[in-house]
Order: sequence, then C-alpha cells, then structure tokens
Amino acid sequence: MKKPSDNPADPFKKALAEATKVMANDADLNVSYSVDPSGVSGDAMRLPQISRRMTRDEVLHARGTADALALRHKYHNAKTHAKYVPPGAMARDIYEAMETARCEALGARAMPGTASNIDAKIAAEAARLGFEQITDPADAPLHTAAGYLIRHLATGRDLPEGARNVMELRRDFIEGQAGETLENLQDNLGDQSAFARFARKVIEDLGYGDQLGDDPDAEDDDQDDEAEEETGEEEPESSGQDESDADDADADPEQTQEDQQDASQAQVSMDDMADQEAGEEADLPDGDAPIEPPAPQPVSDADPNYQVYTTQFDEEIHAEDLADPVELDRLRAYLDQQLEPLKGAVSRLANKLQRRLQAQQSRSWEFDREEGILDAGRLARVVASPTTPLSFKVEKDTEFRDTVVTLLLDNSGSMRGRPISIAAICADVLARTLERCNVKVEILGFTTRAWKGGQSREAWLAEGRPQLPGRLNDLRHIIYKSADSPMRRTRQNLGLMMKEGLLKENIDGEALEWAHRRMMARREARKILMVISDGAPVDDSTLSVNPANHLEKHLRDVIGMVEKRKAVELLAIGIGHDVTRYYDRAVTITDVDQLAGAMTEQLASLFDKDPRARARVMGIRKASR
Repeated sequence: MKKPSDNPADPFKKALAEATKVMANDADLNVSYSVDPSGVSGDAMRLPQISRRMTRDEVLHARGTADALALRHKYHNAKTHAKYVPPGAMARDIYEAMETARCEALGARAMPGTASNIDAKIAAEAARLGFEQITDPADAPLHTAAGYLIRHLATGRDLPEGARNVMELRRDFIEGQAGETLENLQDNLGDQSAFARFARKVIEDLGYGDQLGDDPDAEDDDQDDEAEEETGEEEPESSGQDESDADDADADPEQTQEDQQDASQAQVSMDDMADQEAGEEADLPDGDAPIEPPAPQPVSDADPNYQVYTTQFDEEIHAEDLADPVELDRLRAYLDQQLEPLKGAVSRLANKLQRRLQAQQSRSWEFDREEGILDAGRLARVVASPTTPLSFKVEKDTEFRDTVVTLLLDNSGSMRGRPISIAAICADVLARTLERCNVKVEILGFTTRAWKGGQSREAWLAEGRPQLPGRLNDLRHIIYKSADSPMRRTRQNLGLMMKEGLLKENIDGEALEWAHRRMMARREARKILMVISDGAPVDDSTLSVNPANHLEKHLRDVIGMVEKRKAVELLAIGIGHDVTRYYDRAVTITDVDQLAGAMTEQLASLFDKDPRARARVMGIRKASR
C-alpha cells in the first residue's frame, strides 16, 4: 500500500492538475510542478511550484497559470498559428500577445471563474515587471499593451492595476492607428484563422507591415493573382518573381510591401464584407501607410530614432548549435590548457567570493507566526496550557537567494587571444561559484555574423544604397548558458570562444538591450547584469554610411534606459578601454590579468549587506579615471 504524502500541498496540486486536464479537454495531459518557467510542450505542462505553506499568492498564481495554459491548449491550434506568424520580432511579439489574449478571453466567456484566476496571474506578472511604476509610454511594451487591450475589449473586464497602467499608456496610439480594425474584434474572436488575419491587419495598422512577410493566404490565390499581375504591371523591373516568392523583397521593398498590404486588405474584405467596401480598402495603403510610422522603432525600446536596415539576417543562437560536440570538447580542452597557470588565482578569488556570500547565509527565523513551520521549542507552553495556540516560525530569506546574474561578454575580434580566454574562464568559475550559493547565472556573448556587413550590406547594395540605412550588419547573439541550465551541462559551450572566425564586430547597444530584455522576463526579485568589453561599439559597415556616433549614441540610450528603470543593476568592466564614460558603475583595467579580480570584487561588493561596501563599486570607478 502506498504511503500517503505528508505534504499538505499535494491534495491541492492533484486537484488542480485534474481540473486543468478537464479545462484543456485533454485527459492525457501530463501536469507537473517545477521552479522552471511555466509552459506547455506537447502533452506536458509545467506549473509553478507550490510550497508546503501554500500561501495565498502561490495558490492564486498557480491557478491563474494553470487556467491560462489550459485555455491556450484547448483553443489554440499550433499549425494555424505557425501559418500566420510574422517573421519580424516586434510583429511576432504583438501577434503572440494577441493570440494569448484571444484564448483567455474565450475561456472567460465560457467559464467566468477562470477570469479572476487569470487576473491574479496577470497582476503577479505586472508587479514582477514593475508595470505600475511606468509613466512614459515609450517604456510600456507595445506588444504587451496590445494583448491587454484585446483582452479588455473582448471581455469587458477591468485589468489589474499594473496591466491597466501599461494598456492606458499605449491605448491612444493603438486605437488611433488601428481603431477601425479593432471594431471587428468580436466577429473574429472564435475563429483562429480569421483572428490571425485580423491580428496581422492590426500589426499593419500599427506600422509594422514590413515585418509581416508574405501573405500566408496568397498561395491559395496565386493562380488568379498571377493572371492579373502578368498582364503588364512592372514585372520586367523585378525579374518576374514578385507574385511567387519573397526573394524580391530585398530588390524592391516598397513595391512588395504595397502588394502585401493589398493582399491583406483583400482578405479582410472577404471576412468583413458587411463592414467595408473593396474600393475603400484599395485607398488605405496609398493614403495612410506612408504617413503612419510607429512611434517607437521595432528594434529598440531605448531610442525610437535608432535605425536598422534589416533584422532579417540577425541570429540568436545557442552555443551548441555553432559547433558539434566533438569540436566543443576540443575547444574546451584548448581553453583549459591556455589558462592552466591562471586557474589557481581565479579559484582563490572565487573561493573568497563564496566565503563572503556564505557568511550571509546563516539561517534566521521569525517566531510566533500564525503559519509556517511548527516551533517545537514552544510546545511546552501548549502542554502546560492547552488553550494556548500553536506557535509557528518562518525562515527569513537571504537577500541574494532570489537573484539572477547575467554575464554579457564582448565577442568582438579585438578580444581575440588572452582577453577572451580569461573572460571565458572567469565566467566559468564565477558561474559555478554563484550556483553553489543558489544564485542563478546566465552567460551571453555578442558579435556579428560577418565582417563588413554580411547579407545586410548585400541587400542594401542591391537596393541602390539608400541614404542613412542605420545598422548595416548581421547580429549574432550567443547563449552560452541560460540561467536555468546547470553549469555542469553547459561547461563545454564556453570553449566556443576559442573557435577561429567566431569573433568579429561588436554592436554593444543592441546586445545590452537583448540581455536586459531576457532578464526582465525572469522571475527573480534581484537582477544583476555585468558587461565585459574592450572598447566602444564598432562596425565598419555601419559607421561608413551613417553618422559616426550612430552606434555609440544608441549604447548610451540603452544604458540610460536600464539605469533609469532600475529593475536591473548594471555594471561594466572595460579591458584596456575607458567604459566609465558610458556606465555609471564601471571599472577600467589596463592589464587583462586583472580581469578575474575585478569581476570577483565587483560581484562581492554588490552582495555585501553594508551599503558602504556596495558603494565601493563606484569608488573603483572613480579611482580608475
């Protein structure tokens, strides 16, 4: 006979799992509870872990997450979703947020009890991301606000305070650009394909039509379209490929964008014939599209004026996808060999950091609480006086137990040799050290895919060299270790930095914004981002056709945004280059052998309880000037 569990949360977790399966209409769904991010993968669903204490916030968050995931599992078709998903980053984010809102709104209509549960989940997420403190519309994520607005309009329910703040900051812009399209929301809510076309129209109205790619429905109408278009419309200049392939988008983006808008408008007219006339649709692209640029550019939340020629060739990739396991093993062995003399010094510094952290990990308790762990030391008074209530105790959390640290490493060509080797081994040792103290660590790298512009520059040349194209190279953002992956599984990945030909140009501003965006999606209460670089952002292809300060200004704007929001503690180490002119918290070292000590000292200072010790980080910065 199976021994019953002594965990008081188990009955609730079992009941929630069964209710989730019923709501998702999938009896084979495997529901588990984990500290990892919640989500659904195939027939497996992960929900937030619930402690023995079963606090009210834990229960509400688990219920809301379970309801949201179950409704998406029930009402969402992955194949239909993939057919219409846009390739551009901002367009894709808006599309995803609107689809999530659609599923939750359908569930709220059919099962009103789910609405309050999902409200609790939204409130928790908004509080974690600091949405209540946002006052500038530019700081409110457009895709998040669009999802909130769709949910509000579809259900008529008020949103939690933080979510409502973000929605209202962006509402005038969204309704001003897409108000007419949003009037058709209720007609499209129950049909995922129709809603996907509706979402793409909203994205186009908001000014991101260039990120939608080809019209997914165009293949169904290709024969009719080709018969009309081949009668004499500008095909000789575009090599006769516009109607069949997106390859010519690089050769004539304005023409293909108008073609895509016409096809999208035609599709909307078939779905909403009662609301619009075909003649009115034909006027929209010509009359409105050129004068409706989005307020923030899709690439950067920090600088609305930052220009990027194309993001089509940018890459975010895991290190293990850039080399096979055998090569990673060889590169890691080479890295270890190169740094054998340095390992002892780095390990001593890491041990010093660990001792300083563990000194703060002494357990402390709060007594005489109404819930928590039973206080055995106070049972005697209950025996002496049975009417005396039981006493419980709660362990106090240490300041850094709920912390994530991101190490963002410059992978530019100027780091080649000893600087990148020492940066890699320091990241390795510090990650293992912090993990032993229950601090999660993420290791990221940034470079470009090519020298001198790559495919972005080739597309620019094919377009006739437009003036001031903005960033003109293909980004490569590398994930060496995600925060939820243990170091023992990703250790080999750091050897990739030794790969010949990997290190190229450095575009720091976009890399910093990428790392910051990843951190903001984390649940940890405290977030620390350390940047290690040996110079200012440099990309010859970009700087040759733009103002000389194009990349540097964007870096300053991103740093200003991060430091203004204060959700992430930002610090930097410059190797042979004065980064103190960019970062408020920074130290410049002249000898690469000082890197290990600088990294260790700065991290240790940030974790020190004494605010004066933390201020020493600033002291290092000033002294280094």
